[in-house]
Amino acid sequence: QVQLVESGGGLVQPGGSLRLSCAASGFTFSSYVMSWYRQAPGKERELVASITSVGSNTNYADSVKGRFTISRDNAKNTVYLQMTSLKPDDTAVYYCKANYWRVIWGQGTQVIVSS
Repeated sequence: QVQLVESGGGLVQPGGSLRLSCAASGFTFSSYVMSWYRQAPGKERELVASITSVGSNTNYADSVKGRFTISRDNAKNTVYLQMTSLKPDDTAVYYCKANYWRVIWGQGTQVIVSS
């Protein structure tokens, strides 16, 4: 079964950190570009970060540069998003996406940044 399963979301105070994980199964993970997106209430889904299939290149939204780090472990079929210095504006549902000859989305994990 082709799927992406995100985990690691939760409630965190401003300035705090979280690490999101996205576990892949049912497809050749190492061939896919992986991305993290987020969608806040009332807003469109936006790209947060992406990483190439072998992890050689990464790309970040301006709003998260210097605070978030995307990485992957192809041996574990998992992509990560390390989030630091979190702000209330980072509150959203975070989704991972796999992109190659098809697009696969995960179900999302909620991140709430609030005191």
